[in-house]
Amino acid sequence: MLSLREIWLLVIQGVRRCGKSTLISQLPRAYNLDLKHCLFINFEDPRLVGHLNSDLLFAVYEVMNSTSSKDVPLYYFFDEIQEVQEWEKWLHSVLERDRRSHFFITGSNASLLSGDLSSSLTGRHRTAELFPFDLPEAHKIDPTLTREQFLAIGGFPKAVLTTDSTELLQQYFRDIVERDIANHIGVRSVAPLLQTIKMVFESCGSEISLRKIAGACGISPDTVSVYLKAAEAAYLLFECPYFAYSARKQSVRNKKYYPIDTGLRHAVVVSSGNDRGKSLETAAFLALKRSYREVFYWKQKGEVDFVVISNGKPLPIQITWDEPLPRHEQSLNEFYEFFPNAHEALIVTQHDLDDAFSRLT
Repeated sequence: MLSLREIWLLVIQGVRRCGKSTLISQLPRAYNLDLKHCLFINFEDPRLVGHLNSDLLFAVYEVMNSTSSKDVPLYYFFDEIQEVQEWEKWLHSVLERDRRSHFFITGSNASLLSGDLSSSLTGRHRTAELFPFDLPEAHKIDPTLTREQFLAIGGFPKAVLTTDSTELLQQYFRDIVERDIANHIGVRSVAPLLQTIKMVFESCGSEISLRKIAGACGISPDTVSVYLKAAEAAYLLFECPYFAYSARKQSVRNKKYYPIDTGLRHAVVVSSGNDRGKSLETAAFLALKRSYREVFYWKQKGEVDFVVISNGKPLPIQITWDEPLPRHEQSLNEFYEFFPNAHEALIVTQHDLDDAFSRLT
């Protein structure tokens, strides 16, 4: 855990309902802080509607300073701060002149700190990304959870504790799309946005073109691109680009996309068959995404599900529900023809799911 001497600003980012509020509420006890010197505000509190601007921030800041001794450190815990207009300018102005206040903020957007603000705070802030639970974490809540049950309900904390989580996860999906994506980019109609994201969820693990999505949804490829970038910023899905050392070769290939949670996908996608293989592949991708900045796929005649860069060299990873098939080996042999110095491949099956997360880090 970081020392408080290292933290002027800690930013906790992640998808809505993944546990950010719970985590931020646990930090005072973790750091053994006196609650008299801590201020907590959840900016999604309906009582604050109509007051979500920098004036509110200045007011609470002044109250804390006027009622505290000058030599006492102060700790501000601001949940979902992106709801407040011009909060970045306010925070920047405070951090420029205040050396006794520490800020812990959460948000449901990957670009919570803008480029300019992030640059001005270099060395004075830390960022942490929070994901829904993986299988070992979910087992701590429900030790009876089986592999297939976990893939079906996913890792949102409340979903793990709920007997039938489908309706809950469908509501999560609507909230994320409407509040964290549609409002952010100012769409006139949510319908094509919902259709776009559901189409990407359905095709997870497969290459998909912007033009194909655009044609199916009746919108332009540029609009599809805007929608998907906003969905990724809201942590609803992640892109998986083609692996190549050449940026040009990467750019001409279609991308894959994976949802933030297997249960969320099950709740919103109407599946006509058993797609547990896609769920396993998504779980493996999310495990990789926790540890690696970028996760790729590779395909020529054969396909390698994932490629990550480990210790400067590509590591190919194949995901299969049961034992590896000849096509997996053939694809890896082809991959090594292109990248002879790559690491030995990692094969993950459903039997490895309990420890796949540690093997992939």
